[in-house]
Amino acid sequence: MALLRSAAAAAGAVAAAAACVRPVTVAARRTAMTRALVLNKVDDLELREIDVDEPFTDDDVRIDIHKVGICGSDIHYYEHGSIPPFYVNEPMILGHEASGIVTEVGKNVTHLKVGDRVCMEPGVPDFRSDITLAGKYNLDPNVRFWATPPADYATQINGAGSPWKAGHGCLRPSVVHPGAFTFKLPDNVPLEVGALVEPLSVGMHAATKAQIRPGATAAVLGAGPIGMVTVLSALAAGCSRVLVSDLSPAKLSIAESLAPGKVKAFPAAGGSEIDEMKAHLGGKGADVVFECAGHHDVAANAVKLAGIGGRVILIGCAAQPVPLDVGLMLTKELTMMGIFRYAGVYPAAINLLSSGAIDLTPIISKHWTFDQSVEAFDFARNAPPDVVKNVIHVRNDAE
Repeated sequence: MALLRSAAAAAGAVAAAAACVRPVTVAARRTAMTRALVLNKVDDLELREIDVDEPFTDDDVRIDIHKVGICGSDIHYYEHGSIPPFYVNEPMILGHEASGIVTEVGKNVTHLKVGDRVCMEPGVPDFRSDITLAGKYNLDPNVRFWATPPADYATQINGAGSPWKAGHGCLRPSVVHPGAFTFKLPDNVPLEVGALVEPLSVGMHAATKAQIRPGATAAVLGAGPIGMVTVLSALAAGCSRVLVSDLSPAKLSIAESLAPGKVKAFPAAGGSEIDEMKAHLGGKGADVVFECAGHHDVAANAVKLAGIGGRVILIGCAAQPVPLDVGLMLTKELTMMGIFRYAGVYPAAINLLSSGAIDLTPIISKHWTFDQSVEAFDFARNAPPDVVKNVIHVRNDAE
């Protein structure tokens, strides 16, 4: 419940800040070549120089990037060139899970200083849109999200009157980012963990939407990176037990290790695992089912696994239509909803990491240098089952 209150308060704070935002002037403009991991087109990834136009305003901070996690969406753009409705039509810098150190602070930014260790929320909305002012800025159709097309070279203007670069990601030495979406990391949260606040926020947003009550039971279908952080988020929100299913025995083993005795793994077996999971719960089904596999059959099975009056939260994006048993949804009075990214979750996520309530280190599987970025992505495309998250160290620092 504390997670729910913290996330709601954070979303409200963002909305309040947006309501009083003021136009600013550009303090400095730097158009320069920078070395970055650039997706030129499908299957053409290159670590090269690229010209990036980055305005710097009074509301911005400049950040030296240190750690970047490789996300499944980065890999999808690399392999397919699109995640509809977003299509890569020009070179784009990849990466959106990041942490770093502040090197310059705009005069209107009061909560950060040079030298602060930070993580950054990669999606910046139109600060004056109705949906942003309602606290649901993740749904703003004009949100500009790192490593999401279009990566045009024209400056975009958001509702605050603040210019900022659209589209390009953070796999480069430094970025300019709005101070309002930059968060200081406590000293006990390593930078590599701080980079993973972004995927953790997806799981926490899902757990918040699920309205988990203390002692509730949950099931997570799919044990990829988002499935893993959803397991951790469900437990932090108050679940007493979390059941997990996946095709990979290695990933199931990792999932159980996240909270021994509280997480129970069930190998996916064409749907028969659903009966086993229900039996484990005394035949009642789970209070909350999170679909994290992004598969139409798995989403359909989520309805079967949910208990009476339960909730089904769709996190994965199925490529094919989902065959739903509407009759079952009616007779069990299920609530089904989708979630998209997150809103106002970063402060709560950082607090949970700092307190030790959530530990992300078990899901960090492999480390890469910046020079190995292309190799890292090629590895991540066909990673072995025991690999969850790859982290690129943009700078060769001690941490």
